[in-house]
Amino acid sequence: RMMLGLIVASHGDLAQELIKSSYLILGRQEKVIAVTFEPAEDLATLEDKYETSLQQFATTDRVLFLCDLYGGNPLLATRRFVKRDPKRFAAVGGVNLAMLLEACTLRTEALSLAELVEKLISVGRQGIGSVKDLKVMPWM
Repeated sequence: RMMLGLIVASHGDLAQELIKSSYLILGRQEKVIAVTFEPAEDLATLEDKYETSLQQFATTDRVLFLCDLYGGNPLLATRRFVKRDPKRFAAVGGVNLAMLLEACTLRTEALSLAELVEKLISVGRQGIGSVKDLKVMPWM
């Protein structure tokens, strides 16, 4: 069945750890891949890592890149893919655990990539706040 693939990309091991944390809450998920960006690497290396990761998905799968920093190299390296096929690829910078959980939850929904990205950015922002203003989040 067609499912949205997720590539979580970060400087160092953050991506792997975010995925591990999401599994603690939602259980193991299929088609979620971590890509790490190491200090000695450049955008071309990252693009190659993305190409390799994409081989784990069906060519019909849509893929969302969730990257650690808006404007960071993991996000910059997604531009070629999004430009090549915007119906298949989308990318968001500033991933947090709330956003990853929502992405896992919504990925079987019949949302366009644009709608999904909009929703995830909103959830990511809602997932940030002071304990003084704490309201119950949907996953609590």
